[in-house]
Amino acid sequence: MQQKLHIKVGDTVKVITGEANGQEGKVLTIDRKKMRATVEGVNIVKKHAKPSAADPQGGIVEKEGSIHVSNLMIVSKGQATRIGRKLDAKGKLVRYSKKSGEEIK
Repeated sequence: MQQKLHIKVGDTVKVITGEANGQEGKVLTIDRKKMRATVEGVNIVKKHAKPSAADPQGGIVEKEGSIHVSNLMIVSKGQATRIGRKLDAKGKLVRYSKKSGEEIK
């Protein structure tokens, strides 16, 4: 069984350490095996692309690299916050912000 993470695809997150410290973006993909996430506009890397039918020019392409999930925090109401889980009224497990106590959709 794969570990449950505090972030999901589509969440707005803030990088809390490393080279991209302080940058914010939307989570595009998550690799649960490697515990890494790709965040929009953060950790841009240059990749050498060979010419192909789709890209006849080839050249150097800039794209987002992945970041370990431990270096990401969810942004709620403009502030980075830790995440908790609790049962809601319907008995479903939901994520909530530890700072404001509000449920995170």
